[in-house]
Amino acid sequence: MNKTDLVDKQYLRSDIPPFRPGDTVKVHVRVVEAGRERVQVFQGVVIRRQGGGLQETFTVRKVSFGVGVERTFPVHSPSIARLEVGTRGKVRRAKLYYLRELRGKKARIRERRVGPEELAAAQSTSAEGATELQGAVDEAAGMEPVEVPETAGVEAESQG
Repeated sequence: MNKTDLVDKQYLRSDIPPFRPGDTVKVHVRVVEAGRERVQVFQGVVIRRQGGGLQETFTVRKVSFGVGVERTFPVHSPSIARLEVGTRGKVRRAKLYYLRELRGKKARIRERRVGPEELAAAQSTSAEGATELQGAVDEAAGMEPVEVPETAGVEAESQG
């Protein structure tokens, strides 16, 4: 650990979702014009991430009116209001500079599908959260949990 890491630690952002090259992201950028601040959305494909720590940057590329536009953002910058990950891309490179020469359908990136391990982990965490949430809602409403026999559902299905 470097001596500067202790100073940099307080400036690192923890609200940035994990993303990698090939992912389509929406970067909500704070823009100051004439003393007023507004948020502008820049949506495109991440073509690179470089650096580390506080100096880490990523480059986003989009095609606007037939012209390719690339912007480089610091990951931990306060000028980024929010970062949303849209689709996750399936790529085999860390730097996607080859997209600069491609046009149309050839410039598409295939979507990365979630594997069975990741799917099972996501479902288990969401199921636990759903039962906790339902319990909290019932408590807030003053309701007590009720046990339902398993045969009740079978009888209802057989009747129609």
